Amino acid sequence: MRVALFVTCINDTLYPRTGRAVVTLLERLGVEVGFPAAQSCCGQPQFNTGYRHATEPLALRYARAFRDYEYVVVPSGSCAAMVRENYPRLGERAAAEGRGTALTEAAAEAVPKTYELTEFLVDVLKVTDVGAYYPHPVTYHPTCHGLRMLGLGERPRTLLSHVKGLELRELEGAEECCGFGGTFAVKNPAVSAAMGADKTRHIQETGAAAVCTVDNSCLMHIGGMLSRQGSTARPVHIAEILASTEGDVL
Repeated sequence: MRVALFVTCINDTLYPRTGRAVVTLLERLGVEVGFPAAQSCCGQPQFNTGYRHATEPLALRYARAFRDYEYVVVPSGSCAAMVRENYPRLGERAAAEGRGTALTEAAAEAVPKTYELTEFLVDVLKVTDVGAYYPHPVTYHPTCHGLRMLGLGERPRTLLSHVKGLELRELEGAEECCGFGGTFAVKNPAVSAAMGADKTRHIQETGAAAVCTVDNSCLMHIGGMLSRQGSTARPVHIAEILASTEGDVL
């Protein structure tokens, strides 16, 4: 099994420990992980702000970068959803405009092999207990792309429920957006902040030591608000929890 890590822009730039956690976790489960240096942005920021043509070279680059791998594991629901949901749309539009089938072929190659991390663990590796240890009360926020576009469902919670020492606490309004939404937070800061305030209030009400998600972009928004509120709850990506062991709690 040839598996590649698509680390994503935000993880590479701001949260590199998440990428390292993914490698640690997968290697512990017997998976050989590659990291093609040719990988770049998936194109989500461009696509979401209407720059469809600027997204196309990035989709082609993604397909080329991961061509030699059987699976691509992505520690981000939003970036995985970009590939799976929007690359086919790019191809369809380009073909309809008479600009060839290169994007359609790239999507056909990239989409079936691209998995968000918890999907890969549960659906491909068929594991729910990854041997993790995390002795803290944790609450889980299901991010919008993971919940609504990828349909992750109970996969993340099932994995968390098998972590030794972890107490999973229910989050009120869990399925409500945290207010980040990528460029939404930039274009609508007041609405974004209000949504974030609701989310962080519910997080603090749980008394959990940590809030986790499958997306560091959402955790950046949530964590920033928690910090400004003086909360002791810390944001942590699910990969970091699952990579933790009794000998090395991340």
